[in-house]
Amino acid sequence: MNNGELFKMICGAGNEDADEVYKLCLVYTLAGAKAIDMSANLDVVKSAVNGVEDAEALLGKYKLKNYTRPYLTVSIGMPGDHHVRKAKIIENKCTKCNACIPVCPTDAIPDILTIIESRCIGCGACGVACQDDAIGYSHKEIEIETVLKDCVNAGVENIELHAAVLDDEPVLYEWEIVNNINPFGFNSVCLDRGYLSNHGIKTRIQKMLEICPDRMIVQADGIPMAGGQDDYRTTLQAVACADIVDKFALPVFILLSGGTNSLSIELSKKCSVPYAGVSIGTYARHLIYEYINDPDFPNKNILNNAVQVAKKLVDTCAKA
Repeated sequence: MNNGELFKMICGAGNEDADEVYKLCLVYTLAGAKAIDMSANLDVVKSAVNGVEDAEALLGKYKLKNYTRPYLTVSIGMPGDHHVRKAKIIENKCTKCNACIPVCPTDAIPDILTIIESRCIGCGACGVACQDDAIGYSHKEIEIETVLKDCVNAGVENIELHAAVLDDEPVLYEWEIVNNINPFGFNSVCLDRGYLSNHGIKTRIQKMLEICPDRMIVQADGIPMAGGQDDYRTTLQAVACADIVDKFALPVFILLSGGTNSLSIELSKKCSVPYAGVSIGTYARHLIYEYINDPDFPNKNILNNAVQVAKKLVDTCAKA
């Protein structure tokens, strides 16, 4: 992070599809990702670890230079944060127009119009597309202490709290829990400007630093889960949010996020916005979906093709 070279691949805080997470971890480990972020779900974490270990068994064939085992992160969210909400279809309002189906970035809505909860990442694309106001959302409650302890015991090294909510008090309460469970490793907070002013973001980070000094990461979330396109406009807010956090001059590591793509690092450099790395979710996953969803994956040629596509993204971000 000191060199600004951390590439974090985000599986999705709400993505509980363990099989998909395994495939993403297999491919992006071989592509050289330095960190992988996933749902705080023990089955998902175990699949991620298996994906990393299976990738390590293939390192000799892929000739990765200066391999570093990916830093494993789990994400949890406050009630009200979009990253951990789940969409649901309100049947008595739904007119079966099917507008929600093609816009879902994770294929969580099949033709039968029943949302596959494990695949829903709470992005809200279905709600925007629905003209009948037939999409609702719910927050999935977890026993945070038990779940996080299990995840750390399974190999997780970093915990990220998604705290895009208005009140500081519940955020600080859960941040205390996070740091008690992971007292020596880096811990992260993901913040955006949906509810908080610039001053509100600064004040929250300052309060969180009192609990976690010297090892705090701030994921500056421009427009959450918005990285579908590979252009400057899509990633503009990711850089803008990082710029705001950087100007606070606080002792934190800043990751670009929220609309990130292959141009995020380039734009950040053009704007002279410092960063510790980049977190890419939607864009990184979509790059390789055609390969990992192939029934023959991980057939050697299909895996090779997926790794080459992913590696191009990782290398582009490192060399921009």
